[in-house]
Amino acid sequence: MTRIAYVINSVEGGGAALPAPRVISLLQRERFEVVVLALTRRDGRALPAFAEAGIEVRVRTGGERDHVAALGWLRGQLREISPDLVWSSLSRATVLCQLGAGRVPLVSWQHAAFLRPANRWLMRALRWRTAMWVADSEQVAALTAARLRVPRDRVMVWPLFAADLEAKQAAPWQPGEAVRVGSLGRLHPVKGYDVLVEALARVGGRYEASIAGEGSERDALAAKARAAGVTLSLPGFVGPAAYLASLHFYVQPSRSEGLCVAAHEAMAAGLPVVASAVGELPSSIVEGTGLLVPPGDAAALAEAIGRLVAAPEHLAAMGAAARSRVIERFGPERFEAAGLAVVKRLRTLIG
Repeated sequence: MTRIAYVINSVEGGGAALPAPRVISLLQRERFEVVVLALTRRDGRALPAFAEAGIEVRVRTGGERDHVAALGWLRGQLREISPDLVWSSLSRATVLCQLGAGRVPLVSWQHAAFLRPANRWLMRALRWRTAMWVADSEQVAALTAARLRVPRDRVMVWPLFAADLEAKQAAPWQPGEAVRVGSLGRLHPVKGYDVLVEALARVGGRYEASIAGEGSERDALAAKARAAGVTLSLPGFVGPAAYLASLHFYVQPSRSEGLCVAAHEAMAAGLPVVASAVGELPSSIVEGTGLLVPPGDAAALAEAIGRLVAAPEHLAAMGAAARSRVIERFGPERFEAAGLAVVKRLRTLIG
């Protein structure tokens, strides 16, 4: 059986770690043996999903900046596992695998539209070490080819999202209720939640706003909301399905995105989405399913949120259209077909 070492940055409860069990399960069905190597633990909230799928995970005891130690650990694990192929996910894992995988064929995910300049330079300099790149969207595939100077025929697309046909559905707004608007993600500047706070300060009408997630910007966002007179709930890490089902519409104010799993999960839950026109979002959010605004534009975001708050009786129909749209674009059969196309290419790399 072909053995893959699947290297990820961490097993935190968000980002690329959560979709990984679905990807690895498909690889296992195709008779690949997969061992996951996590360079650091972070909050560890992705571990139960790996355990439920029966996937072996080895987590390094270490931090996020001890790169020399992480490289040494990675090389030791690869010697022990002796994989036929190494698969990396996210920038740190990719650069360390490019340095440490030796002659073993390497496949590298690209998830984000934003790369730190140092990571972009390193991956471009070491791009010859990655035999195949896999992007989570057409937009990221184009960016990978351009910014890393990779031939486009070495980049495949496998969206890291499959719409759950049984996703818990949001309850329609009822007369007398406050309109519940929320977002789900890391509390990080790239997600644009500071812009959302500025926008909410301009929105009238009766609504309740929340941002579910954790991150370094929590205190700054709470302080900004207080200063702006915005009542904003920050419940921390929550179960995505129950949280999304509690909303009436969803907001994704990101400055940059690739695919953006959370916004697509919101659509699958039957929610209209107000989002920045970045990444794959303009291809998913069409007329009748939500509204698009320029990234970083608090005034435009406030106007879009205000339109939905002012007409909550239309939200359920918009949410139903959003669900139909996301199932059309990202149904389970499309996830499977894209994955099988990648597997076919993998077999040619291994020989």
